[in-house]
Amino acid sequence: MRITLRMCCASAVSLLMSAGTFLNAQHRLNLNLKRELDSIYTVDQKYRGALSSLNQGANADSIAAVFGRPREGLDWFLMQEMGKADSANLVRVRGIIKSYGYPGKTLVGVPANETAWYVIQHSSFIKEFIPHIKQAAKEKELPYRLYAQMADRLLMQEGKEQLYGTQVYGLRTVNRQTGKEEWKTFVWPIKKPKNVNRLRRKAGFPKTIEEHAASFGLEYKLVTLEEVRVLEEHIKK
Repeated sequence: MRITLRMCCASAVSLLMSAGTFLNAQHRLNLNLKRELDSIYTVDQKYRGALSSLNQGANADSIAAVFGRPREGLDWFLMQEMGKADSANLVRVRGIIKSYGYPGKTLVGVPANETAWYVIQHSSFIKEFIPHIKQAAKEKELPYRLYAQMADRLLMQEGKEQLYGTQVYGLRTVNRQTGKEEWKTFVWPIKKPKNVNRLRRKAGFPKTIEEHAASFGLEYKLVTLEEVRVLEEHIKK
């Protein structure tokens, strides 16, 4: 009986210590900042979610009713509002980073630690913020794969080959056989395509480049920067 009591006491102490650790961790979080980031994330996704639903064939009239808009011009309205929301969110995130540094999981918990990343990823100011993202990933305040994804996007924006194959690119071109315009979508050129799946695994991506392309309804094919330039020049002509 004494042994049983001792075991029960030890278990109780262990539970209390675990609970105390959890409460202390919760106490260290900046809950006001977490709530602000949760709000920012909701706004970031609001119009993107609606546009995504439209592209996937959702009932346009239902979406128009949610926003109190007529069906005509709904796409344009959503794009315009998304741009305004993105600009406002970026101002807030810039202020947060200036005050706290990157708001990682120690400060705001998970998944709020990813909100600032989303806002920056959706902006044209990646180059300004990516040092903060890299440092946060290095310190495990943010998943490394998110830094990798942002690094790829910056490389694509600069017209360079990406490393991890995360970025898919689309442009309107002319089918040489039919003479008709069509939308061409492909995985942006990769610097070392033979090593890309190894790099993806190391960065924490669960899918191979082939599986990643398939999630966009694409068959993965090697594309070079020169081929992209030819396509873009063809459009200009």
